[in-house]
Amino acid sequence: MVEETRGLVGNMKKINVVVVDDSALVRQVLTEIIKSDMELNLLYTASDPIFAFDKMKSQWPDVIILDVEMPRMDGITFLKKIMAEKPTPIIICSTLTIENSETTMQALSSGAVEIITKPQVGLKNFLTDSANRLLDAVKAASRSNLSQVAKISSANASRSKPLSEDILKIKASSSLSPLTTTDKIVAIGTSTGGTIALEFILTKLEPNCPGIVIVQHMPEKFTKAFADRLNSISKIEIKEAQSGDRVTPGRALIAPGNFHMALKRSGAQYFVDIQDGPLVSRHRPSVDVLFRSVAKNAGRNALGIIMTGMGDDGASGMKDMHDNGIFTYAQNEESCVVFGMPKEAIKRGGVDRVVDLNEIPNIVQNYITA
Repeated sequence: MVEETRGLVGNMKKINVVVVDDSALVRQVLTEIIKSDMELNLLYTASDPIFAFDKMKSQWPDVIILDVEMPRMDGITFLKKIMAEKPTPIIICSTLTIENSETTMQALSSGAVEIITKPQVGLKNFLTDSANRLLDAVKAASRSNLSQVAKISSANASRSKPLSEDILKIKASSSLSPLTTTDKIVAIGTSTGGTIALEFILTKLEPNCPGIVIVQHMPEKFTKAFADRLNSISKIEIKEAQSGDRVTPGRALIAPGNFHMALKRSGAQYFVDIQDGPLVSRHRPSVDVLFRSVAKNAGRNALGIIMTGMGDDGASGMKDMHDNGIFTYAQNEESCVVFGMPKEAIKRGGVDRVVDLNEIPNIVQNYITA
């Protein structure tokens, strides 16, 4: 019988955390971060998944912080084993490299709820630079709706196959000429749980869907792997945005990690501008930056959607869109992995309608003729 324990802070239960990483320095740094927060309780650390799984037989955690590349068993195999035997919120803590970004995408599609990047050098600075984000991620993960993660991941897995050559030809031939433009824009903002939700939506869209601009909270370098993967299994074009990219029907642009993305307009044409700058609503890219630019430059020609994620990024920008006559949607609590961002947007009065994730693909697709 597995014993499940939680520490107490007064009458409040602590969140039990386990760290699985083969680096002693990483385990030390993460231990310091976790122990700095009175709401968290570090059960133990483990140098590899096999050692961790043995310990978990007696004390099962509420949240696992997991490395990807480890000896004896890799993190992806361990994650799938946990999700199959006893689903538990897992945060991937992975080195920021292009080489492991595709592996990390596999982790997200397999049920991980968040990515935290650790640098290859200067790891000690991670303690001060990223501590708050890690602590927020652990707390959000502990409240995540894992049944929804499993449901969406299962739905995605049933059709997440590379497109045939015939479909790829159709996608390529649907690209617009330089003289063609669109007067319909869909802006989407999301965070924790958003990767699987976006896959669910974007893989259902047809090449004549409206142009889409997306902010998904994700570290630098991982957004390109994410966009490339979605592009390989979708009928529409999906790419990591670059400054000057046109927003056209059948194309979705995803803000690059560590950069803000804003919508601009030149005559009848919409394009994106990729910007450096300070964190906005504690994020870069920020949903608020995108939504405010859509409110300013697209007005009633746009549609706004805020989805699963922790925190309040996007709530202010969605209110701006709403006040500028843009119809806005929020994903409902039942279908969210974390209901934080939609909840805050609803509370601030910026949401016209609350909908289930299953409804969003049709909302986006049909907006082209609205």
